[in-house]
Amino acid sequence: METPDVLAWRDGYIEALDQTALPHQIRVLRIASVGDLVDAITSLAIRGAPVLGVAGAFGVALAVRQGRREGWDAARLASEIGRVAAARPTAVNLAREVAAITASADLADPASVERAALAVLDTANRVSRDISVRGAAYLRECLRDRLDAPLRVHTHCNTGTLACLGWGTALGVIRALHEDGVLGQVIVDETRPLLQGARLTCWELGQLGIEHRLAADGAAPFLISQGLADAVVVGADRIAANGDVANKIGTYSLALAARRAGIPFVVAAPESTIDEDTPSGAQIPIELRADEEVTTPAAPAGTRALNYAFDITPADLVTAIVTEQRIVEPVSLEINCR
Repeated sequence: METPDVLAWRDGYIEALDQTALPHQIRVLRIASVGDLVDAITSLAIRGAPVLGVAGAFGVALAVRQGRREGWDAARLASEIGRVAAARPTAVNLAREVAAITASADLADPASVERAALAVLDTANRVSRDISVRGAAYLRECLRDRLDAPLRVHTHCNTGTLACLGWGTALGVIRALHEDGVLGQVIVDETRPLLQGARLTCWELGQLGIEHRLAADGAAPFLISQGLADAVVVGADRIAANGDVANKIGTYSLALAARRAGIPFVVAAPESTIDEDTPSGAQIPIELRADEEVTTPAAPAGTRALNYAFDITPADLVTAIVTEQRIVEPVSLEINCR
């Protein structure tokens, strides 16, 4: 069966690949209301910072369509668009694209809004390929002394087509290294508690024929300390102006392990993920999700959880941030690419 588009606009509604069903089932959602879109985003059926940006743009188009059907006034339309923007607070792409479409398109003209939203989709596809190629070239140069053997890359969460469209961001870099013939193996963290690495990244790598091994999150720093990775490559949901990085919970420990081992820790993300209005990671809102995601099925009844969906990696642990336009090296580090 051919895999459907991750996200598409079809005749006035959103079609989305339900990422909660993968890898065991391919299920497509038909989303025709703002409420259904917000539910899909908060349940992680639609997820990944760049995909959330496109979903936000489509969400404005959806709200305009629904408002015309149901006779909303301007205040109701603004309120419903605001619901889309606020569905997940950490990933800046969602609110940013909602604001951009709202400001640039004529909300009285559904066709104008839809054209603007589709342009966001086209840009996301192009940007992901540019990030992938640039990031792979950076790592080949960074690790040039190790190219006598296939490279081993450690990654976290899911940053491929499912999260970012096109080739992806961090997983796109890995794919480009594979296409270049220099990649040996990928270590994939399971990514607790919702297992995006185990369910989604392993599925994508398998589809691409890329050798990989799945690891428990808690094992990741030890594996790096044992010399099993030449580099760590991750994505980002928001990057503060000072280079601090918000990404899926568990990323910070990888950055600490990479620093200790003296290997590159590279963040691959679109320019739209860099939030110049947020001075540092301390100002990034971190989503706190339901206890049940952690406590089910093993914990005793009544157990409470600290289920932070993201963590902050300080800029001084980041070797490089690779975007479609540039490579930013927040701090000069004594690591193996120097």
